[in-house]
Amino acid sequence: MSCSRNWEAYTLNHTEYLNDAIARFSAGTSHDAYRFMGCHKEVRDGKEGYVFRVWAPHARSVRVLGRFNDWDTDVPAMDKLTDGIWEQFLPEAKHFDEYKFYIERPDGSFVFKSDPYGVHTCTRPETASKIYDLDGFEWTDQEYCAARAKEQPLTRPLNIYELHLGSWRKHADGNYMTYEEYAKDLVKYVKDMGYTHIELLPISEYPFDPSWGYQVTGYYAPTSRYGTPKDFMKFVDICHSAGIGVILDWVGAHFPKDETGLYEFDGGCCYEPSDPLRKEHPDWGTHIFDYGRYEVRSFLISNVVYWLDMYHVDGIRVDAVASMLYLDYGRRDGQWRPNQYGGNTNLDAVKFLQDMSAAAFEFNPGALVIAEESTAFPMVTKPGYDGGLGFNFKWNMGWMHDMLDYMSTDPLFRKGRHNNITFSLTYAFSENFILPLSHDEVVHGKCSLLNKMPGDYEEKFQNLRAFYGYMMTHPGKKLVFMGGEFGQFIEWDFTKELDWFLLEYDKHRQLQDYVRDLNHFYLAHPALWQNDNDWHGFQWIACDDNSQSVISFRRVDAKGKEVVVVCNFCPVTREHYCIGAAKAGTYIPVLSSDDVKYGGTGTPLKPVKAKAKPMHGLKYSIELTLPPLSTVYYEREAPQRTRKTVEGVPSAKVKKTRVSKKQSAGKKTSK
Repeated sequence: MSCSRNWEAYTLNHTEYLNDAIARFSAGTSHDAYRFMGCHKEVRDGKEGYVFRVWAPHARSVRVLGRFNDWDTDVPAMDKLTDGIWEQFLPEAKHFDEYKFYIERPDGSFVFKSDPYGVHTCTRPETASKIYDLDGFEWTDQEYCAARAKEQPLTRPLNIYELHLGSWRKHADGNYMTYEEYAKDLVKYVKDMGYTHIELLPISEYPFDPSWGYQVTGYYAPTSRYGTPKDFMKFVDICHSAGIGVILDWVGAHFPKDETGLYEFDGGCCYEPSDPLRKEHPDWGTHIFDYGRYEVRSFLISNVVYWLDMYHVDGIRVDAVASMLYLDYGRRDGQWRPNQYGGNTNLDAVKFLQDMSAAAFEFNPGALVIAEESTAFPMVTKPGYDGGLGFNFKWNMGWMHDMLDYMSTDPLFRKGRHNNITFSLTYAFSENFILPLSHDEVVHGKCSLLNKMPGDYEEKFQNLRAFYGYMMTHPGKKLVFMGGEFGQFIEWDFTKELDWFLLEYDKHRQLQDYVRDLNHFYLAHPALWQNDNDWHGFQWIACDDNSQSVISFRRVDAKGKEVVVVCNFCPVTREHYCIGAAKAGTYIPVLSSDDVKYGGTGTPLKPVKAKAKPMHGLKYSIELTLPPLSTVYYEREAPQRTRKTVEGVPSAKVKKTRVSKKQSAGKKTSK
């Protein structure tokens, strides 16, 4: 795998090694099963070859078939070790050879299965695993990884660009680019746009393109659509060289019923529960993992660590966590079985998620372990030892639904939904949140972000810019799906690349310019990311002006430096609009979604000096002009201190006199 074993030096400890590895695997405590299971290069009795291991507890026999033995079904069977693990060493096997396991099921029938731990696969529609050596790649990201391990993600900027590689860009002939080609183009783009991380829709091998990667058959193999495993290593290395983190969408909730995959792997239920009321996901037609089975836990937890270890990725986003947590998810009465306490919580899944998160942080303390959890399940981002699930971030689905509902409403009626833009602050600090505008919101008839906005062509862009301005200053880390940054008009289509030609049109190019400037403003202002998790970093100024659809608030960093945010969600200019101010000084408009360069009306904005007139519970107040459908950021310039005069002498001369006295004293001392 990561290194070949010398059998002569290793054989004396072989039994001890196997016993320990199998014991941990069978106890559900293995975090590195990928170093033992699957296919690995070894040297035995002076012969170089590959050893194959597979877990098939119900099988009557298992054979390894491939190019190296002409797929002959009469070859000798693998040796059964213990606890359902089979092993065979094949000196004739070579790098890149295709192979499958030929399993005799309990009823005497046979089935071909891909290697659950296979690190490389044939390109669909072929389904065979491939022998592949992961060792030998020369990483250049040592400094990046060392710095990452010391960071605390909660107090760092996190602005994620979510994408589906195959439809971000394509070659002119419609074919996919390679991992390395994607990396070079993507890193340049993401860096210029000011994002900190990319999040890839599932990259583990999957046979069905319309699943977008969410029906995985090869959990340990980066999809061969774009190249080899080392090509994907190169992809990550290039990203890290530019300081861009890589997050993977990880599907631990379910797996498809493809015959060559995990489904009823050896004729019995290995990876799925045998209980028919817990075995299948009724909405998706997929099978659910048996989180209470130790070997399955070792498989899944090791898989998370594998991506952190072998591919240096920065973290994972766990898909569909709610479907894992609830036994009645997607089921009607009579279609589910309660837990031992009579409840609907999948207690095995809770324990699995706690252990999985702990294993990820044990390997990399700076890892990002993100939950897409769509309910109000408590303590998702609290440590497992405190009773939480152990994630360090959770998608804020409530904020997303409320805001998209609000922004898609005609401004005339927004005053009736004002609660949508303020309610999130009642729970914003209950978890460590990421604000997601993900791929799920721009498919299946939901419209693109731009096309969700009400109004004419001009107003759609105004609304979206104002929304982005609000989002970037709301507590929580950020995520946007590709295309949203320049106003993709149609829904995402995984079969085509993004409509990059839209950047030939002013409004789309100006929106992209605005998002770029927003992102870089976010990076440069700790007030927007240093404290996303309690009230020390956020203060409402006015949140109750529903009649005019205006809100205002402060974001504050650890040193007290603030950004004042004012959002006007109506297409009306508000003159002489007053809000409270915390401190004296001049408030300078530093970024406006209404700026002409972003396609706005260019409503004139000027620096405003705070008046010593209390308002909104603050000591001072400022009088502003609010552009239509806009978000404007202000920064405070502190008032300059003036020195008192001494006996009619101007302060400047007093200062000069004092300096000359010091100089004079210095001269006397030097004598």
